[in-house]
Amino acid sequence: MKHLTLAAAFALLASPLLAGQCPADIAAIDAALAAGTELSEEDLATVQELRDEGQSLHDSGDHASSVAALAEAKAMLGI
Repeated sequence: MKHLTLAAAFALLASPLLAGQCPADIAAIDAALAAGTELSEEDLATVQELRDEGQSLHDSGDHASSVAALAEAKAMLGI
């Protein structure tokens, strides 16, 4: 029971940290896209979809999933 309580407390404390990371990740992706990249059109479309998905997930409050989608987009961009 102690472990469950500890895990719940950690999740509550980590959520605001993840929420703050999303806008920074979105800004980094936007800056990389604006600067230009040598990705194929297909990969650029995937990056844009992941960025938009991350924004939507962030707006809906699912910050862990948002961070995951944005991390995938950043990896594709090499940032």
